[in-house]
Amino acid sequence: MLTINDELNEYIHSMISPEDDVLASLNRQTWLDVVQPRMLSGHLQGKILEMISFMVKPSNILEIGTFTGYSAICLAKGLKSNGKLFTIELNDELEDFAKEYFKKSGMSEKIILYIGDALKIVPDINFNFDLVFIDGDKKEYSKYYETVFSKVNTGGFILVDNVLWDRKVVDPSQINDPETKSIIEFNKMIHEDHRVENVILPVRDGISVLRKKFNY
Repeated sequence: MLTINDELNEYIHSMISPEDDVLASLNRQTWLDVVQPRMLSGHLQGKILEMISFMVKPSNILEIGTFTGYSAICLAKGLKSNGKLFTIELNDELEDFAKEYFKKSGMSEKIILYIGDALKIVPDINFNFDLVFIDGDKKEYSKYYETVFSKVNTGGFILVDNVLWDRKVVDPSQINDPETKSIIEFNKMIHEDHRVENVILPVRDGISVLRKKFNY
């Protein structure tokens, strides 16, 4: 397997389309002002999310885990002209930060931000989705999946972040870590779910790409 060292990572970033000014500012301010800034998607992953969204051309997107709004802005770029992105963040302290950058990006009319528990909010959103991005509480991944599945259109896609979890999924010493255990169980559940097909992209912390084949 190709190992992405610092030198190669720098080369990759130098060869992809540049980060736009709003996202660069969001990135910088997140690292300056917010706890655990590593949770930000960042330029490479953000560009991948943007490209996938443009390929899918979704009418509606659901995101679980807004953080400071970087991934939401990237995903919203690929929406159809009248499309909407519904994003859910548990931490109410990040609401104003994210909304400020949604406005700066020109996406505030396309992005609807909810603050609270996604497991309680999702059932009350009366839309189906062509694209879902899950990046919330790692211990809740399986529940998120079960909650959103019926709202995903047949042929739609679910993206799930952090499925390699800093390589802990293959580290026997981490097997009892609650978050690692939850991600391992989630990955196994997806692998065995005949309703979807999936692939894991070894980008940053691992992105699982699922295509919904059919409902029950």
